[in-house]
Amino acid sequence: MEKLTFYALSAPEKLDRIGAYLSERLIRDVSRHRYGYVCIAMEALDQLLMACHCQSINLFVESFLKMVAKLLESEKPNLQILGTNSFVKFANIEEDTPSYHRSYDFFVSRFSEMCHSSHDDLDIRTKIRMSGIKGLQGVVRKTVNDELQANIWDPQHMDKIVPSLLFNLQNVEETESRSPSPLQAAEKEKESPTELAERCLRELLGRAAYGNIKNAIKPVLIHLDNHSLWEPKIFATCCFRIIMYSIQPQHSHLVIQQLLGHLDANSKSAATVRAGIVEVLSEAAVIAASGSVGPTVLEVFNTLLRQLRLSIDYALTGSYDCGAGVGTKIIKEHEERMFQEAVIKTIGSFASTLPTYQQSEVMVFIMNKVPLPSSQQSIEAGKAGENRNRLTQIMLLKSLLQVSVGFQCSNMLTALPSAFLDRLLSAALMEDAEIRLFVLEILISFIDRHGNRQKFSTISTISDISVLKLKVDKCSRQDTVFMKKHGQQLYRHIYLTCKEESNVQAHYEALYSMLMLISIELANEEVMVDLIRLVLAVQEIAQINEDNLTAYNRCALFALGAAYLNLISQLTTVPTFCQHIHEVIQMRQKEAPYLLPEDVFVERPRLSKSLDRLGPEVFFWQSKISEVLGGSGYNSDRLSTPYIPQLTDEDRLSKRKSIGETISLQVEVESRNSPEREQRAPAEEITYETLKKAIVDSVAVEEQERERRRQVVEKFQKAPFEEIAAHCGARATLLQSKLNQIFEITIRPPPSPSGTITAAYGQPQNHSIPVYEMKFPDLCVY
Repeated sequence: MEKLTFYALSAPEKLDRIGAYLSERLIRDVSRHRYGYVCIAMEALDQLLMACHCQSINLFVESFLKMVAKLLESEKPNLQILGTNSFVKFANIEEDTPSYHRSYDFFVSRFSEMCHSSHDDLDIRTKIRMSGIKGLQGVVRKTVNDELQANIWDPQHMDKIVPSLLFNLQNVEETESRSPSPLQAAEKEKESPTELAERCLRELLGRAAYGNIKNAIKPVLIHLDNHSLWEPKIFATCCFRIIMYSIQPQHSHLVIQQLLGHLDANSKSAATVRAGIVEVLSEAAVIAASGSVGPTVLEVFNTLLRQLRLSIDYALTGSYDCGAGVGTKIIKEHEERMFQEAVIKTIGSFASTLPTYQQSEVMVFIMNKVPLPSSQQSIEAGKAGENRNRLTQIMLLKSLLQVSVGFQCSNMLTALPSAFLDRLLSAALMEDAEIRLFVLEILISFIDRHGNRQKFSTISTISDISVLKLKVDKCSRQDTVFMKKHGQQLYRHIYLTCKEESNVQAHYEALYSMLMLISIELANEEVMVDLIRLVLAVQEIAQINEDNLTAYNRCALFALGAAYLNLISQLTTVPTFCQHIHEVIQMRQKEAPYLLPEDVFVERPRLSKSLDRLGPEVFFWQSKISEVLGGSGYNSDRLSTPYIPQLTDEDRLSKRKSIGETISLQVEVESRNSPEREQRAPAEEITYETLKKAIVDSVAVEEQERERRRQVVEKFQKAPFEEIAAHCGARATLLQSKLNQIFEITIRPPPSPSGTITAAYGQPQNHSIPVYEMKFPDLCVY
């Protein structure tokens, strides 16, 4: 062997003839079953291959590959393994010159076939399969980095390589149950086809460039489909975990896109299959983190929301072909519900990987998909349409809640645009109790930035607030601006939600959490005053009971007010305020325990029907609170003004407006055009000081405007009919005179061509001439 090697090195041009001779001998020995000579010939070829690196080695390699192919074609497992081992040695050699005509198609096919070996003997089967995996690894190493070699990433090759590796990953053979020693056990584990297949798959994917990812992932999806491996989802999740950790991080969004495309392609598959794909998506998104969504952020969420909507349709119609009377498959509603939950969880997983500004965009995108009566969204009529709308609303709001849970933002103003907040709050006025609860939960998750939410999960009157261990930061300037812009809107929705008769304990707990979180996260002195006024107005709802609320609703509102004022008094640390609240709570404990949360918010609430005969000592009084807080520097004028919600166009849409409120809007329009307002103030010079003053005084002006509206509403609700009729009559006369003036101006005839004639008392007067007598220039006549 040494002499042969020396001869080959000193006369490299003879290498191809040496290879041809050895090849001829080996083929003859194989056919004559002289396996000893076969081994000698292969050993000789291996040593020559390792020793010689000259330029003329290409022809020698052709002979070598022909011999390896001959061994692999043999039915003898030992010869197959021998041929594979030689090929692996060859694969590890770096050649100096590229080969333009070498083909590895046979080797890919044969090694893939060996990976699927079903030999009767377990040990031999394991060895053949391991040889097949090693052979594929060799082919990949030999071809993957050389552009001139056969392109291993072509679908024809990938469709054989990837399923072969997955097949071995999937079939974890139960080897001998006994383990003689830890060393032998480790050796056995190292030799298992599963481990080797995983290592090979990782290596293959690690070498995949941007353009090759698709070809590498598609066979994985087809394999999982063909073998129904989505339903238990354990193996599918394991596969994609390997894929996501193996590929280059910048390519991870391509895998996500492939999965999303596959989900779309399987949109009419069973719910369990779709749920498996979605859960794999969720896992993949978490692993890929910031790279999972890629450039098309909203497209990812659009696909998931589309699947959610399709699932709702399937559940309602019972068929995969919408509109068809009989479905080809029986749809199980609980499976569709599981799929919907999986989609919502995945939306949350994707959103958690995004930066804050993109999370905000996603939330706006989801909210715009929610069908609301006030929006341009198509609201379907009929009972089926109502069901579909309701389910769509609930599922999308659930998705929004999932996104908002991971949403952390210091500047609420930029994170929650006005249009988004308006749509979200309009959903808070819907009659469906479940939808209202979701909206409250979403708002709470936005406002809670320090994790205080769980501390207010139960409503109670705690005597010492320090046991809650609240995390409180000073209200930032951005938060102050946010509350100036949207505060009244939030208060109004809290107020109107409190008036809903369909509220249950969960609603009151959410309202309590929201009030407390606004007080901790977003409150300055002004907001605190407004919140106290709001809670006192809520107490008045229960006290007066114009809306005919049930005893439970009324007691719950009293209890809610007591719990909130108890905590807020301890936060403000004004002793006289704390004392007043404490006195009222003590009085309630003695005389009316059913007005406290400890009696109301329990499994069996203890209620009273004699709520209209309560004494004044069990109520919190606005006058008393404004007096005690006014002495500590709070705005007593504002505190003593009762809270009245602002009226907006939303009320008309939500159909919750009384006749008195409707009239007040008309009167407001008329009063703005009244003669008292006609005398306009002289133009004021605008300076920095005036602008500053306008900003500071805007709140006071708003309050005055609100008070004026309240008086107008009160007047129309309580004044005698004659007085209202006289008032409206005077307005109507004024309006008629204005209209007469307008008509007079518009109907006045054109001036005479002959000019004007001065009347007897010195004013110019127009003489009307019939149109047919007028003389027009020629150019004006047709």
